[in-house]
Amino acid sequence: MPQMREFVIKTTQLSQVIDITPRVREIAAQGGLDEGLCCVFVPHATAAVTINENADPNIGDDLQEALVKLIPEGIWRHDRIDGNAAAHIKAAILGPSETVPVKQGRLMLGAWQSIMLMEFDGPRDRRVIVRIG
Repeated sequence: MPQMREFVIKTTQLSQVIDITPRVREIAAQGGLDEGLCCVFVPHATAAVTINENADPNIGDDLQEALVKLIPEGIWRHDRIDGNAAAHIKAAILGPSETVPVKQGRLMLGAWQSIMLMEFDGPRDRRVIVRIG
């Protein structure tokens, strides 16, 4: 039977990469699912979820830096409203969710993969919704 759980991550910087894999692994293990899928979703327009390398923290910093170079600040129409258009664009490019296969209660991530919360407009409290089914 599908299960849904939530947790909150408090970000501390304007732009930040946070490895949320341990929390998601715990939820997957508690789900008792022999085979299925784990969907990780953030209900926010200026944050995203991605899967990338976990061995070198520079990867997250490099991803953030690449997005800064591709999507400059302060030149978008939405900036007239609240000055965070670049955060919205970055989040839209990466997307609000990732799906990972689950087998015997374990996430089937590759050896070097982790699930990362990408903050683009912090610091904030970010809800993370995990559905196992």
